[in-house]
Amino acid sequence: MCGICGYFHPDPQVQAERSLLETMNAALTHRGPDDQGYYVDGSLGMAMRRLAIIDVRGGAQPIANEDGSVVVVYNGEIYNFKELRAELESYGHRFLTQTDTEVIVHAYEQWDQEALLRFNGMFAFSLWDGNRKRLLLARDRMGKKPLYWTYSRHGLLWASEAKALLTVPWVERHIDPLALHHYLTLQYIPNPLTIYEGIHQLPAAHLLVFDHEGDPRLQRWWQLNFLPKLPDQPDEISQQGRELLAKAVERRLVSEVPLGAFLSGGIDSSIIVALMAEKSRSAVRTFSIGFDERHFSETHYARQVAERYATDHHEFTFQPADLAAAVEAVVTAMDEPFADPAAVPLYDLARQARQHVTVALSGDGGDETLAGYRRYALDRLLGFYNILPEWLTQRAIPAAFGWLPEPDWIPEDRNLITGLKRLGQYSATTHKASLVRWGSYFSQKEKHELYPNGWHEDIIHIDTAELIAHRFDTAHAQSLLDRTLYADQVTYLSGDLLPKTDRMTMAHSLEARAPFLDAEWVEWTARLPERYKVRGMNTKWLLRTAFADLLPVEIAARDKHGFSVPVGAWLRHELRDWARQRLIGNAEFDRWIRPSAVQRLLDEHDRGKTNHGKRLWALLMFALWMEHYL
Repeated sequence: MCGICGYFHPDPQVQAERSLLETMNAALTHRGPDDQGYYVDGSLGMAMRRLAIIDVRGGAQPIANEDGSVVVVYNGEIYNFKELRAELESYGHRFLTQTDTEVIVHAYEQWDQEALLRFNGMFAFSLWDGNRKRLLLARDRMGKKPLYWTYSRHGLLWASEAKALLTVPWVERHIDPLALHHYLTLQYIPNPLTIYEGIHQLPAAHLLVFDHEGDPRLQRWWQLNFLPKLPDQPDEISQQGRELLAKAVERRLVSEVPLGAFLSGGIDSSIIVALMAEKSRSAVRTFSIGFDERHFSETHYARQVAERYATDHHEFTFQPADLAAAVEAVVTAMDEPFADPAAVPLYDLARQARQHVTVALSGDGGDETLAGYRRYALDRLLGFYNILPEWLTQRAIPAAFGWLPEPDWIPEDRNLITGLKRLGQYSATTHKASLVRWGSYFSQKEKHELYPNGWHEDIIHIDTAELIAHRFDTAHAQSLLDRTLYADQVTYLSGDLLPKTDRMTMAHSLEARAPFLDAEWVEWTARLPERYKVRGMNTKWLLRTAFADLLPVEIAARDKHGFSVPVGAWLRHELRDWARQRLIGNAEFDRWIRPSAVQRLLDEHDRGKTNHGKRLWALLMFALWMEHYL
């Protein structure tokens, strides 16, 4: 696991400066505290910071092929590197290290860009082909490892995090209005956008190719297919599922440094820990975090799994006493406005876990591959609601429920009142954008009320739901459920969940691995018949049945609960005054968000009329980002 960065100018007469690379690389030290490396060839320069996990002594980067014509700096893990190495050695390739990084350069020599299709792992790398004077930037299938880039008359820059690009004198810090517009609905900024005009994210499963022949060229190198469906054979599917997931876990146990797992007490992380226990000779190290607010804490479920598998369990309670400092740290780690409140306890969990391990397995991806969210079932069952008259669905029913107070002591994903109030948004949003229907922060109408006159004229009519709908339409799938899963994978998973895990763990030099995002598992689950994902209101049906014997009964039977955070209560109590100081009377913030609209949200939240916790959180994260980065 590492941080990478680099510079390339299309004019071969321009010399890449090592000092520029050193400045960028220093901003990535937290991603790789163990070592650093540099490579310069004319107008091309690459650098990296290393977190040593495999071949700790011999795996320093950059790494080249036999004659030094192909060089790579790389962030991630290629889990099938041993099999690929054996195959490449049979073709005559000679290896000098035991690291997975070296497989990349020889695989490129052998198969060119097609090598990417052979990698099962998480990665972002830059590869220099000295013979062709060609640069390749590549990102893994699901977007587990980040990569940012910017191109101007000064040349191409890239880095694992935007903060490294911001150290370069000619990279400007101007807000992209479209990115902000989407952020206020989604709680994150969807790729390829970033909050910075001119800085882009390389999308998952994409290549950027750049040489002296023209501008950088983006290419998709992999596309998930949901067809053809697997034969509907229950016993065989359950057996295959167990075997594939067990192999995915086993691949992720390869490490020369201490390894453990995040254990939330949900089905996904509980199964991961159970499979780890089957493969481990010693007690699995597990880590959980909860809250004093009992409705938000699920550590008692995690404890059941830890006791069943006799893990070396570490349980922490998030303490609001240091809440403001933790929020500030999250903002610094993310580089961009990011309003998923779960980042705060995850940051603290990663900090605590790093005192014991360097690698932690997580349950990321289980919901997006096997349809774990309740909205997948609701979307199928509430089709009738949209055929009712608009005056009823968008006016009368929302008005009837609008007067009900929303308690902040009930997590939003379990709050019936919150769900009923969302029915107006549900009926007003295209069926292609399930995420916006059920999980949006600010609706299109609410954003109109937020914006002051001036900056928003060019984007005000752009509906964020249409962005999700476009991803829905590009899916290689037929059904509503499969298309929705694909849209969620390329938006919510790659834009929110995976960046959150990457930044919060790497802020503490901790590597996170996700078995549910194994390439074989992702491609196999996509082709499952729908009834193995959702039946009635039962989600993740395959996991509940195929792995039932590995789970405590209470956990196998419980509904999906998100990692809920009591932001509503925090903003009424612990963070009330601190948040108001940043949201009220902030001249720079007021240029983008109407002060009267913010005041109304604060007042309604204080009175308990509506739980605006997540909306205010999104505004607060934007205000804090402006303080830190503008």
